[in-house]
Amino acid sequence: MNLNERNSAILDALLSNPSISSALIEKKFGLSKRQLGYSIQKINSWLKQLSLPLIERTSQGQFLIDEKVFTALNHVKETAEQNHSSILTVRQRTHLLLCMLISKDYLTLDHFSIALHISRNTILRDLKNLQKQLEPFQLHIRYGRKLGYYIEGNEFQLRKALMSTLIEFLESDNILPELIDVLELKEDCLYSFRDRIEQVEKKLSIKFTDEKMKTMPLTLFLILQRIRKGARLTDPPISYKELAGTKEYQAAEELLFDQEGLPEAEKLFITLHLLSANVVTTEMKEEDAIPDLYPAVDSMLSLFEKVTCIRMQERKQLLHKLMQHIKPAYYRIKYNLTDTTPVPGVLNGEFRSLHQLVKRSLEPLELFIESEIPENEQIYITLLIGGWIRQQGESIGEKVKAIVVCPQGVSVSKLMFHELSGLFPEFIFLDSMSVREFITYDLEYDIVFSPVLLETSRKLFITKTVLDTHEKRLLRKQVLSYIHGFVSKEVRTSDIIQIISNHATVKNKEALEKELQAYLTQVDEHVVKTTSDETQQQQLCDFLINQHLKMAYQIGSWEDAVRSCAGSLLDKGNIEPRYIDAMIKSCEKDPYIVIGPGIAIPHASPEDGVVRTGMSLLKIKNGVQYLGYRIHILVVIAAKDKKEHIHALMQLMKLSKSEADLKKLIDASGIPDMRRIIQQYSDDVVKEKEFYYG
Repeated sequence: MNLNERNSAILDALLSNPSISSALIEKKFGLSKRQLGYSIQKINSWLKQLSLPLIERTSQGQFLIDEKVFTALNHVKETAEQNHSSILTVRQRTHLLLCMLISKDYLTLDHFSIALHISRNTILRDLKNLQKQLEPFQLHIRYGRKLGYYIEGNEFQLRKALMSTLIEFLESDNILPELIDVLELKEDCLYSFRDRIEQVEKKLSIKFTDEKMKTMPLTLFLILQRIRKGARLTDPPISYKELAGTKEYQAAEELLFDQEGLPEAEKLFITLHLLSANVVTTEMKEEDAIPDLYPAVDSMLSLFEKVTCIRMQERKQLLHKLMQHIKPAYYRIKYNLTDTTPVPGVLNGEFRSLHQLVKRSLEPLELFIESEIPENEQIYITLLIGGWIRQQGESIGEKVKAIVVCPQGVSVSKLMFHELSGLFPEFIFLDSMSVREFITYDLEYDIVFSPVLLETSRKLFITKTVLDTHEKRLLRKQVLSYIHGFVSKEVRTSDIIQIISNHATVKNKEALEKELQAYLTQVDEHVVKTTSDETQQQQLCDFLINQHLKMAYQIGSWEDAVRSCAGSLLDKGNIEPRYIDAMIKSCEKDPYIVIGPGIAIPHASPEDGVVRTGMSLLKIKNGVQYLGYRIHILVVIAAKDKKEHIHALMQLMKLSKSEADLKKLIDASGIPDMRRIIQQYSDDVVKEKEFYYG
């Protein structure tokens, strides 16, 4: 009689901590009193077979274990270690099962049981666990009398599952001999493949990571084994044009010199495997680079520097390091080869905040790849950048970290975030979020901006969603006073010229003043109203042209009003019909789109059918009922990206705060009158380009 997995674990827990109570054992293993009693009976039956004293329990729930048990079982453990036997985890066993299913034919429960030294019942449980692991790859474990156990599904997906499994499985020390033994492999074959891969390294002037050198020989061996058995790729999603001209394609042909009649699709798959493998060093030449990848990585790094207010030293070397990682990542992402196994425990402390900022900087790279960057790839980029920052002695931990919490919907929240990060460029703004998201937010921050009162142990600044120039000036003074204990004075060029004149002769005061002003403007980027990026954006009047303005005396329902307002955008091809349905659905229960007395901004997500950014306005003299509000002005917003409409939205928000001008807009007798008010708010914002020093 042998102990099962659970009873062995309970016995180990008792031997490790004899003073542990029954209650703690029950809690640790999720057992009832009756189940624990049954397990102790089984353990005692096993001890009796070994002629060892039984484990007793006191009335207080403590365990009494004889010293002979400790001595005997420790001896058994030492003997097992000397014989190099290993106890595999459930995860490791499922990895072994997958490798067996991929490489062997006609497998039964007995085959698995003998190979892994466990019972048939345990094998059945492990096969269920393996099936869960295979679900993301749309693979299924089947059984047939003639075929035994086998995996059914797309061959490309099966190979992805194999590569993912080997990466995780071979991370454990000394596990390779176990795999070689179970698969009955010849070590000479693996060493031969390792030699071939080292020749590939020399040809390509690269060094693969240790992890890749561990997994690649085995991966290639098992894949070629499958190909020889007739398991070929059918219609793989690999671009011949993109891969066939690479140096890796030539290297793949040399690697497979003895594989006659290998289909082109299989050569391309091996090429892709080489291209997507991580390297520790590479001599990257211009002709080997992916066109336009370098500018995309450069833009990503520039955006990161802007977001974090950190200027990278030795920037070219960092770009080279990033390219070294991102080039193979490009192929992994494009062909969905990224390992989905989470990277555990690497983003602690400051790196967690850094990761949030890296995620906000990835847009240029995602636009280039035309795909979101998977979480694991994001983490590796964070580790690269974070390691470089630490090497420079920089730290985002030393910078003020802020968040923005707004209960008024996504667009308003982003608007607040945009304005405040412009007002405080020396701070790191981590996130904008709703109140519900804030309750569970777990990143470290120093200050929080919000239009509503929040429960927080950090400094809270209550602020409006939209601030005029004077209000911004006051808020900046208030925040800097809290952070630094003082507010810097305004720097005047006239004062600087006077100081210079006291000690030197100034030949041309006017030219000197002009140069000083330009320099101070460049150095101090505390822009109160707009940044250079914003000045290029379209104004409210650019979006709300005559064709996008409508008037009605009365309208039947809220839904009719939204459809009528969006009509001009639909006619001009800015939106698809489904965008209107999405708007109506998204604001059925939440009045966050009401931004002022009688004015609302219906909108939905870009993926709901936005073709290009646009706005349209409907004025209803008599108003329309919406969730307890009487709405007279509807402005439908269709935003294709996160930036293009923000400037115009700021202007609209400012208009929404003026009851007098809103009333003028509602009372307007025609489109020209409406345009004059819209133009007035567009012009006002353009004029407010004031630079603020403290």
